[in-house]
Amino acid sequence: MVELNTPTREAVEAAYDRTVREDIERFRAVAADYLDGKLTADQFRAERLRRGVYSQRQEGVHMIRTKVPGGIMTAEQMDCLADVADQFAAGKGHLTTRQNMQYHFVPLPQVADLLHKLADVRLTTREACYNTVRNITASPLAGLLANEVFDVQPYVRKVALAFLHNPLTDSMPRKFKIAFFGGGERDDMALAIHDLGLTAVIRDGQRGFRTVLGGGLGPLPNEAVLLDEFLPEDKLIPRTEAVLRLFNQHGNRSNKNKARLKFVLRERGIEWVKETIEANYADILANGGTPEPTHVPENFGGFRLQPFPLGEGGQLPILGSTPADPAFDRWLETNVQEQKHAGYAIVTIRCPQGNLVSSQMRAVANIARDAGDSYVRVGIDQNLMIAWIPVHNLRRVHAALQAVGLADAGAYEITDTVSCPGGYSCNLALTKSMNLAAAISQAVADYRDPQVRKMAVKISGCPNSCGQHWIADLGFYGNSRKINGKEVPYYLMLLGGGHDREGMLRFGLAIQSLPARLITVAVRRVIDHFMQDRQPGESFREYVLRHKVAFFKEMTADLAKPAEFTDEMYMDWGDEVAFSLQLGRGECAS
Repeated sequence: MVELNTPTREAVEAAYDRTVREDIERFRAVAADYLDGKLTADQFRAERLRRGVYSQRQEGVHMIRTKVPGGIMTAEQMDCLADVADQFAAGKGHLTTRQNMQYHFVPLPQVADLLHKLADVRLTTREACYNTVRNITASPLAGLLANEVFDVQPYVRKVALAFLHNPLTDSMPRKFKIAFFGGGERDDMALAIHDLGLTAVIRDGQRGFRTVLGGGLGPLPNEAVLLDEFLPEDKLIPRTEAVLRLFNQHGNRSNKNKARLKFVLRERGIEWVKETIEANYADILANGGTPEPTHVPENFGGFRLQPFPLGEGGQLPILGSTPADPAFDRWLETNVQEQKHAGYAIVTIRCPQGNLVSSQMRAVANIARDAGDSYVRVGIDQNLMIAWIPVHNLRRVHAALQAVGLADAGAYEITDTVSCPGGYSCNLALTKSMNLAAAISQAVADYRDPQVRKMAVKISGCPNSCGQHWIADLGFYGNSRKINGKEVPYYLMLLGGGHDREGMLRFGLAIQSLPARLITVAVRRVIDHFMQDRQPGESFREYVLRHKVAFFKEMTADLAKPAEFTDEMYMDWGDEVAFSLQLGRGECAS
C-alpha cells in the first residue's frame, strides 16, 4: 500500500509514483516469464487482471482498461489517452459504463510500455479489473449543478487513493463497486446497483453521506439496502473499510457466481451484515485501519492544486437565432445545460456506443482547454462532457465538434444507446451488442413524441449486465438458440427499467427472447402501442406494469418463433456470415 501519512505533498507524490512504476516493472517481468513458458495461463491470469489487462477472444492480444476516478480527467490526460490509442490500439478507444477508457487488441509485450505512458500523467489501470475495488464512479458534473448538496469529487479521490494498492483489497472474493452521488433530485449514479453507494447529505450543518450496500446486476440483480442514514464525512474511510473487511471475510470464494456482496446480504440477512460491519468499524476506530490520504497526487482523479483559468461567461443563445442553424438549435436543446454559475454551460458530447478515435480525443481535449476549464468528464452513459464553457462560445464549440463527427444532437434520448463491446472482443459475449445498439438507434430516429424521445436503451452481449440492461426502458442481453440445427443469435427483451415516479431505481421486466434481426421490429411495435394506448400522464414503466409480461409476450410471439427463417436471421447484426457461438473463459468486462 502507498504510504500516504507523510507531511509533504512532494513526499506523497514521490511515494505514489515509485509504487506505480515498480508495480509496472513487476508486471513486465511476470509477463516475460509467461511468454517464455515459465508460467501457465492460470498462474499469469491474476497478475494480469490486477493491472487491468483482460484476455480477448482473439489469441495473443488483450484489452487494457484505464481508470478515471469520478469520471474526471484533465485535457492533458485525454491527450495521453489519444497517444496511447495511436501507439498501441490502432487509434481507437472505448468508454465504459464505469467511467473507464479501455483499449482492445494490444499485444502483451507492449502492455508494460502502455502502462508507463499512462503513469506519466498519473492515469492507472491498477485494479480496473479483478477481485478488488473497481473504478469509483461519481457524477462528473459534481460541483456544477444547483440542486446538489455538495461536491463529492474530493471524497471520491480520497477513497480511490486509500484503497489503491491496498493489501486488504488486493484479492477479495469478487469485484467491489462504489459510487457517489451529490444529492439533490434524482440519483444519476444508480447507487442501488452498487456494492456501496453514498449520497451527500448535510445534518446539523455537518457534511456526511447516506449509505446503501449490497446492490448489483448480473444475471440475478439485487437492489441495495440502507446501511447508514448519516455517516459523518470524517468517518468515510473507516466505514468503507469496515464494509470491505466484511466482504473479504465472508464473500463466497468457492463459487464465483455467488461471490458478490449481494449474495452475502441474501444469505446472511441485513441484521447480521450490519452487526458484522459495526464490529469491524469499532475495531478500526479503536486499533487503526487504512489511513485517510493527507494529499492527493496532482492529476489523480483530475485533482489540481491550482485550478485551470476560466474564460468569461455570457448570455445563453436564443433558439432560432440568426443566422438560422437547425442543427445547432437542436444540439443546443438536447446537449447543452446551464451550470449553477451564471453565464457558463455544460456540453454533452455523444460518443456512439462509447467509441472514439484518437483524433476525436485530441479535439475534445483542445475544446476543453480553449473553451472550458481544461477538464474532460466521462459519464456512465458512455458520453463525454465539457463544462465551464462561456455561453458565447457555444457556436464555436459546436463547429469544432462538427469537424470531428461529434456534434450529434439527442444526448440522453432514445437514439443515444448504451452498449458493452459484446462479441467484438469479449470472451463471454454471445452477440455483437454494439451493432444492435446502432441498429436500434437508426430504427427509432424518426420518433418525435417527447416521452419516447426520453426513453433509454441499454444492451449487453451476455447476461452479465455490462451494458446495464436491467435499468433501461428498453433493455436487451444476448443469448442464442438452435433452430433447424443452426445457431441463431437472440436477445432477451426487458421493459420498464429505470427510475420510477419517486426517483427510485427499478429493474425491468423480462419479457422473452427474440431473434437479433427482429429486435428492431419488436422495439417499434412496443413503442407504437405505447403511444396509442398510454393513459394521461402515464410513464412507460407504468404502462408496462399495467399490461404485465404476458401481454408483451403475446405481442411479440410471432417474432420469438417466426414461421420462416431467412438466411439473414442466422447472422448477427453487422455480419455477413452465419452466427457461431464462441465463448472463452469469462473475465467480466463490466
